Amino acid sequence: MPAVSYGVAAAGLLLALATPLSNVATAQMVAAISAPVSDIRYDVTADSAAAASRRISVVTTVTMAGPGALVLALPAWTPGDYELAWFSRWVSAFSPATPEGKPLVWDKVDYETWRIETGGAKTIQVTFTYEADSLDNAMSWTKPDFVMFNGTNLFLYPAGRGLNFPATVTVHTSPSWLVATGMAPGSSPGSYTAPTYHDLVDMPFFIGRFDFDSVRTSDRWVRYASYPAGSVAGLRRAAVLREIGQVIPPEAAVFGEVPWTNYTVMQINDSSLSGASGLEHQNSHVDVVGVSLLDNPFIPGLYAHEIFHSWNVKRMRPAEMVPYRYDVAEPTPWLWVSEGITDYYADLAQVRGGVIPDTGFFHLTSGKIDEVAEAPAVALTDASLSTWVRPTDGTGYIYYPKGSLAGFMLDVLIRDASDNHQSLDTVMRNVYTATYKKGRGFTGSDWWGTVSHAAGGKSFADFNRRFVDGREPFPWDSILPLAGLRAVSDSVREPRLGIASMMDSAGNVRIMQVEPGSAAADAGLQPGDILVSLAGIPVTADDFGVQFRARYASPGASTDSTVAVVIRRGGRPITARAPLQFRTRIVHRLEPAPQATPKALRIRNGILHGVTG
Repeated sequence: MPAVSYGVAAAGLLLALATPLSNVATAQMVAAISAPVSDIRYDVTADSAAAASRRISVVTTVTMAGPGALVLALPAWTPGDYELAWFSRWVSAFSPATPEGKPLVWDKVDYETWRIETGGAKTIQVTFTYEADSLDNAMSWTKPDFVMFNGTNLFLYPAGRGLNFPATVTVHTSPSWLVATGMAPGSSPGSYTAPTYHDLVDMPFFIGRFDFDSVRTSDRWVRYASYPAGSVAGLRRAAVLREIGQVIPPEAAVFGEVPWTNYTVMQINDSSLSGASGLEHQNSHVDVVGVSLLDNPFIPGLYAHEIFHSWNVKRMRPAEMVPYRYDVAEPTPWLWVSEGITDYYADLAQVRGGVIPDTGFFHLTSGKIDEVAEAPAVALTDASLSTWVRPTDGTGYIYYPKGSLAGFMLDVLIRDASDNHQSLDTVMRNVYTATYKKGRGFTGSDWWGTVSHAAGGKSFADFNRRFVDGREPFPWDSILPLAGLRAVSDSVREPRLGIASMMDSAGNVRIMQVEPGSAAADAGLQPGDILVSLAGIPVTADDFGVQFRARYASPGASTDSTVAVVIRRGGRPITARAPLQFRTRIVHRLEPAPQATPKALRIRNGILHGVTG
């Protein structure tokens, strides 16, 4: 997932839609198995008229292979975006008929599933329109000259009949519009094919007017599609293509192969957003980026993170998520590996590929140490599981930075135990080979057994108990010297409002939690309020937090005793006054240790440059 975010959008771009009813559909569908089918084809109309209406037209043509009712369902979620969204709620004008136009009787089995009485017809055509107005990586979105959709939003599947069926998608669009997707072109113009439903819904589409070119790296073509046209151009575009070309080779080196014939980076840039996020797919990913962030140094790490997912998550993933189920949640305690360690390798790919210097890696790691120190203590396994319900206590996405740091610690400990002859790279490659290559997901035994083997038989049971399944602070004082590093601490005085916020799919920064006794509580702010500005600084500014802290951080920097907070509640603007409250916190800076041992220097060099021995 998500994915990765920046600034005030650190929790992602979509509000929680999870529901405790997630298993109701499963219980009802036990008796709602579709009659057998032999062929499914999808026709999608995504032209200028569809974009203008913000509605995509879909026709699903099914060839029946036996008697009984045709039961079709839409997914409840998009893999990688760990929440139940129930895409059926954006469906309207659902209409099944024969090819001759004879309407067929239908009803709903549950909120994502339709049952159609075929009346003996051999071919069924189901039409509907899909509302495409959600700017989110997992959703569908339109502008007058552009359409983006995910297959999970549009493509029905026969309930209870397995998902290993081939499918063809035909896109009907305006003559001058481009199409970008990871799907393979079919035999007829505008058609695309996928060998299974899993592949079908894992390949989103960009359709319309956008910039589209490519770069060659690791003996593969990587395509870059960006909307709107001209938003990433000239030197900025050259830098993006160069950075993508730099991060892929060190990532491929971890696993020893490139698993795709080509890869497509698909990026939407929108001025209404103040954050950035990405959503991974097997040979592509979709980024949604605020225009003010296009030159932010965070962006190459976003590319590196999502591309690394093409190995870690889309292929090597926890056993609880193999195969994907689309009708229920698939919680797992292993997102700290799937997402957190992916984030660690996003940092490594940048330094190993030459995008950032060694000091850039130290800076990224220091920031994660501070972020985890500020969050409530939570076990990595618990945080991984809880993401499905979007907790508001500040732990909802902590498995990203904390999992990244756990990966860093494991890398150091494995290299130390093996005298730098083995590493976390070894673990990732061996788990990938032993599980994904054998058609299964990894288990705890797979993971910890491989970690122990790479470390020469060293047990990591205590590490798991204390730092993964436990809540103990990470022991940096003992870990960092093993890699020839040290942490320098500084005190920072800064103002504090006392809220947890999340950006919703409309680009609003919505307050999710108000701390008791905080400045926000004193000002009367409430969960659900939309934060517009603080002390006159719009929250959409990409350096909003930096501006706010700079204005009030130093004693005497301002004589204000309160600050204006502008919110929207029930559609109405409200201006409140919040008292200035300050806190002093400790921040860390990683730097090379001046008297590191030769072994520690080899370990540090091995981590930064991907070498052993």
